[in-house]
Amino acid sequence: MSNHPILSDAKARMQKAIDHTLHEFSTIHTGKATPAMVETIVVEAYGTTQPLKACAAISTPDARMIQIQPWDITLVQAIAKAIQQANLGFNPIIDGKSLRVPLPEMSRERRQEFAKVAHKLAEEGRVQVRNVRRDAMDSLKKDAALPEDERKRHEKEVQTLTDSAIKDINQHLEHKEKELFAV
Repeated sequence: MSNHPILSDAKARMQKAIDHTLHEFSTIHTGKATPAMVETIVVEAYGTTQPLKACAAISTPDARMIQIQPWDITLVQAIAKAIQQANLGFNPIIDGKSLRVPLPEMSRERRQEFAKVAHKLAEEGRVQVRNVRRDAMDSLKKDAALPEDERKRHEKEVQTLTDSAIKDINQHLEHKEKELFAV
């Protein structure tokens, strides 16, 4: 692979799209508690909104429970309200100065809903990768200093990068589905 700046930029942007998709996958709950499930929930605090991870420590004491310890005790009610409004199917329990969020047992229908969400997120990731490919191809076509045979070679490399990135997203989607349907 050559080190043309357009190719380097395309590769970096495709990797960002993959990483973003993987992060989104981590927010889908598979029956096993992870802090990523709640860390992006937006909380009304101090007259503004901010993600939960900015105003509390999030931990998982066991596989079926998420524990949230706010930095400021006065935010306990606001965090509980934000979790309920996020409509993730969680029912937080206020436990003095912290919150406990027990994970409900996952039904077959719920698992299928999450699989649909995973497919939607994967498709968004693939679209991002294709957009990067389109931008790179356009940039290569506009580069008048590039000889035609070299441009064609670079276009093939961009397509190879695209195919690889989409394959990567599909593999992660497959893994996520297996995770979702494992009982």
